Amino acid sequence: MVSQKITITNPQGLHMRPAGVFAKGVAKFASDINIIHNGKTTNGKSLLNIIGACIKCGSEIEIQCEGADEEEALKTAIELIESGLGE
Repeated sequence: MVSQKITITNPQGLHMRPAGVFAKGVAKFASDINIIHNGKTTNGKSLLNIIGACIKCGSEIEIQCEGADEEEALKTAIELIESGLGE
């Protein structure tokens, strides 16, 4: 398992559009991808779960990846967040 903490910089947080970009971007990986926010674990491949986590701008989250392609999955997840998720 690999993980990394990162701060959300999107002005509106992870609302519908950026959450969709993230979920679609990591869906291709075989690894399990989880977002940990405020002590709760959310499935990073599920748009509805990400939206339900209510992750706001400035929130620190931890991306956790576990599986055969975990290193590449984590790298992609972090790059997606750092790029602003299409916003």
